[in-house]
Amino acid sequence: MLFLRFLPFVISFGFVGIAIALVLYDVYLAFELDRVLRPLDDAAPSTSPSAPASTDGEGQLGPAASPAPRNAYLSRRNGPRRAIRWAGAVKLLAIAAALSLLGKSILVVPDGHAAVRISQISGVRPGTLYAGTHLVTPLIQRAELYDIRDKVFSTAAVENPHDKDLEVLTVEAREGLSVGVAVTVRYRLDPRHLDYIQTNLPQPIDQQIVAPVVTSVFRELGPNYVIRDVFSTKREEFRAKATQLITARLAEDQIVVKEVLLRKIQLPEEYSAGLQGLLLKEQEDDRVTVDQSIEQKKVKIAESQAEALKVRQIKHAEADARTRVLMAQSESDSMQYTLPLKQKQIEQSKLEAEARKQTTIEDADAAAQARVKSADAEAQAKVIDSKAEQQRRVLLASAQNEETVKGAEAAAQAKVIDGKAEKERQTLLADAEANQIRVTSQADAEKLQLEAAALKTNPLLVQLTVAQRLSDRVQIMMVPNDGKFFFANDALKSGQAMSNMAAASGK
Repeated sequence: MLFLRFLPFVISFGFVGIAIALVLYDVYLAFELDRVLRPLDDAAPSTSPSAPASTDGEGQLGPAASPAPRNAYLSRRNGPRRAIRWAGAVKLLAIAAALSLLGKSILVVPDGHAAVRISQISGVRPGTLYAGTHLVTPLIQRAELYDIRDKVFSTAAVENPHDKDLEVLTVEAREGLSVGVAVTVRYRLDPRHLDYIQTNLPQPIDQQIVAPVVTSVFRELGPNYVIRDVFSTKREEFRAKATQLITARLAEDQIVVKEVLLRKIQLPEEYSAGLQGLLLKEQEDDRVTVDQSIEQKKVKIAESQAEALKVRQIKHAEADARTRVLMAQSESDSMQYTLPLKQKQIEQSKLEAEARKQTTIEDADAAAQARVKSADAEAQAKVIDSKAEQQRRVLLASAQNEETVKGAEAAAQAKVIDGKAEKERQTLLADAEANQIRVTSQADAEKLQLEAAALKTNPLLVQLTVAQRLSDRVQIMMVPNDGKFFFANDALKSGQAMSNMAAASGK
């Protein structure tokens, strides 16, 4: 719908541009026509007082020339030469104005917003224009947009450099101390009563209405509570009452409050320090009380343990006394049977002595027999061990002999294989060396043949070759021009003979 709204404006601008272009084009043509016709106007016939008079046949002066051509020239010069199309331009401008008014009559309300119509004649019109496309009377009515989405108003408990835009809200408690309160209020405008809001409420609403109401409500409720209650036990009650009052007051101005959050309560520094010290003292008092109760319990436990020990000792003493009495009675009763028992014990001890003597003799005989048998067993064991050791040594000797024989056979085989390999290697080396000598000799022969052919074609190369080969010994050589008695001739002949022999051996 935004396209439909702005399309008439674009078309109206186009018509305005066409009208301006049409007028400018006509003016341009008029100037061009005037520039073209100006030379013709300058060359038109004119009547001057110095012009000679015409004579008739009788020799008398005739009447003056007719002024008709001059009048026609003047009328053509003063009249319009090209008419400017003002009527067409006015029509185009009228069409552009109509299209512009049509565009102004279309109102597009975006999502999350609502509008209220304001008439230049009757003021604010009742009713709300919600998101969508609407028609308004151009040049008479205008629309005021309002954001009907949820908004948030927040305050800070203390000054924060990161949130400089937030207002610091402090309230007075019953003790007269200032307490910082961080509050967040979520609210929205009632879209059904936007005409009332536009007529009666100042703008902007969040700064002129919401902020003063929220701060005043919290500052009114602050003196009814003690700082400690607001901070701990009655915090939810404090928030609930503030929510009720804020909701009621803003509802009078057609503002719907969704939620009031009490984010943080900042206590004064002195009160915080005192409260912290009080808490520490309470904790210390609680600790002392607990320690006292623990010590009392320990005392009670020690007393009960002492009583129990005392009772146990008394009972042990009573039991010991009873035991001694019973033992004395039993001894007195048993004295009647003591002498016969003593006699029987003496006789029994004699019998036991005889039995022990007999047992000792039998044990000595058994020990002697056992020693004899153990000596025989040790002798037999030594004989068996010596035989086993002898057999082991024989087996070790035979195993060592077999291992020596096998090692010798393996070494012999290894030497035979190494000899064969060495022989093959030497054969291959000899073949390679012979082949190398053969190839080298062939290359030398070919080189000598090429040098001989070059020397035949150019005899002066003989001196150069000899000089190069003897350069380390001879620095300057004097050679006759014919070279008849020069020893290089013999050298060349011997080289040619060697090349011929090499070629014959290659064939």
